[in-house]
Amino acid sequence: MRLALTIGRRGQGRTAPNPAVGCVIVKDGRVVGRGWTQPGGRPHAETQALLQAGQAAYGATAYVTLEPCAHHGQTPPCADALVAAKVARVVVATQDSDPRVSGAGLEILRAAGITVDVGVCAEVAQADHAGFFLRTELGRPFVTMKLASSFDGRIATGTGESQWITGPDARKMVHLMRARHDAVMVGGGTARQDDPSLTVRGIGDVSQPARVIVSRRLDVPLMSSLARTAREVPVILCHGRDADQMLQDTWRELGAVLLPCAAQGGHLDPLDVLRNLASHGLTRVFCEGGSALAASLIEADLVDQLVGFTAGVTIGAEGLPNIGALGLGKLGDAARFSLLETRPVGPDLYHCWTRER
Repeated sequence: MRLALTIGRRGQGRTAPNPAVGCVIVKDGRVVGRGWTQPGGRPHAETQALLQAGQAAYGATAYVTLEPCAHHGQTPPCADALVAAKVARVVVATQDSDPRVSGAGLEILRAAGITVDVGVCAEVAQADHAGFFLRTELGRPFVTMKLASSFDGRIATGTGESQWITGPDARKMVHLMRARHDAVMVGGGTARQDDPSLTVRGIGDVSQPARVIVSRRLDVPLMSSLARTAREVPVILCHGRDADQMLQDTWRELGAVLLPCAAQGGHLDPLDVLRNLASHGLTRVFCEGGSALAASLIEADLVDQLVGFTAGVTIGAEGLPNIGALGLGKLGDAARFSLLETRPVGPDLYHCWTRER
């Protein structure tokens, strides 16, 4: 199952809205087939593994990181494919939460006389598929917030200089993280000030995540890198419903996708933004700030994972904070996250936290 989980992660950032599943088929102590969900969400992992296994699948054990699908979509159900291959046993990490599948895939297997075990490495599988589960159950994607800052929590000097606070090793790791998400998201202020490309670079030929800009007024420069490349790498603009119609038309002509979102207190409602992104098929969003967007997501309790890169440099109080004002009056009201991992990355410190429930 650990192997199935590992190879399943190869699909992260490439399979939305489908989950990135891994499947390993074992017979007589030997791996005879393995597969993972392919780009675009099809073929599914089980189909790939069965194709590789061929006749060796007969009487074998299949390890799958998510309950095999039971519904007819663009492809036949994977549960039926496992039955047709006459596997003897299926070990499932975690049950599917999609109401079209939940429990039904397991019942198809059991009805065919196949031994089914559920719950092996369940916690790891639930973390890997968290984006798919959140979209299915709550109608929003999984949100990872990345903050690269100085030791004193600043992302730029008082004059706005920010390149580069962290070193090349940390920046390369960020590109690897981008590649495992469906979209990279920033606020309009960051798009205006930094003119970012938000693409994955320096790690080979990989699928590019969509680039999401959250800008109520839609006032992202029309000569920006994002505008120039909107037909090459997807750009999604989350904007207010009252944004200038001429700007909306211009961005559409440039190739961008526009998602009108509800406003809240002069800013876009972060939950409505995420629900719109989920409706567009996104399951995993990598948010890179800026400080106002970070604050709005944290205040709305919509950050599932925090990733920090801290550099051994101090900028001072005049610098720009990595998170904007939250209006907290009591420490007990502050969002709490639990530490998952920390380690040095070049001269910087990487730390990853998960939201406490």
